[in-house]
Amino acid sequence: MPISPPQVSELVEKLVADQGFDLEDVTVTRRDGTDELTIVVDRDGGSDLDVLAALSNKISEILDAIPDLSDDPYVLEVTSRGVDRPLTHPRHWRRNLGRRVEIRLTDGDDGAKRTVTGRIGRLGESQVEIVANHKGRIAVETVDLAEVVKAVVQVDFSQPSVRELELCGLDEDEIARRRSRDGKRL
Repeated sequence: MPISPPQVSELVEKLVADQGFDLEDVTVTRRDGTDELTIVVDRDGGSDLDVLAALSNKISEILDAIPDLSDDPYVLEVTSRGVDRPLTHPRHWRRNLGRRVEIRLTDGDDGAKRTVTGRIGRLGESQVEIVANHKGRIAVETVDLAEVVKAVVQVDFSQPSVRELELCGLDEDEIARRRSRDGKRL
């Protein structure tokens, strides 16, 4: 019997929360007679593969205990948000502080769309600061979250300046961590 995303969410939501994660998304895809369940989780400070594997085992135990599921084969993937998922909640912005983001906005009353690219800075209740480096000139722009049409973290191969990260609101230790790893660029 195929299972629906809302059913999976209901079954695993408490466990995910008890493990310190937010349940971000559940998808179920039917392929060759097998359900493929993808459960996307996120938390402050991120996660590592060992923690996700342990969570996956606990979720599997819950699903295997359901009589309607126990006889049907399924594939389970428990994963983090990744960079391709849109920032839709304030926690997404907060958890990506200092990361490069591309934001599509509807600008004011005329409805014209524009794009802002920069690093996620300080987050208020209804606004976020975006720190942009325009050929060495650093600027901070305040963006109203209500005007965001879509925002996605970008893969970033450049090393931000200390000043950019300071303006994002990162402390000295986090700046040092992001700027070097065993003396190598991140």
